[in-house]
Amino acid sequence: MDEKIRLSIGARLREERERLGMSQTAFAELGDVSLRAEQDWERGNSAPKADFLAVAATHGVDVLYVLTGQRTPTPTASLSQEQQALLDNYDHADEEGRAAARRVLSSLAKQKTG
Repeated sequence: MDEKIRLSIGARLREERERLGMSQTAFAELGDVSLRAEQDWERGNSAPKADFLAVAATHGVDVLYVLTGQRTPTPTASLSQEQQALLDNYDHADEEGRAAARRVLSSLAKQKTG
């Protein structure tokens, strides 16, 4: 692999680790690799393998970004402002409020289809 590519991947991997608020040690542990391996990736000396990236993805790492520099599109990117506001309200509600919202929306959906 080209050194320039490894350096880019390493820099973006570090960005993702820092975005998630993880130390190098914690980041290495989530994929069961050595701290040295993780440090080598960030320095561009080597690159992470697919099995590490697969595990990292389950912990919130944007693997597409790490590999290509392009962020994975989020589903909310295509939402209207009204739809996004509804989701934000749901996210900030307590569990009782969320359950009520689900019941209301489920009832409304049944009325429309029924």
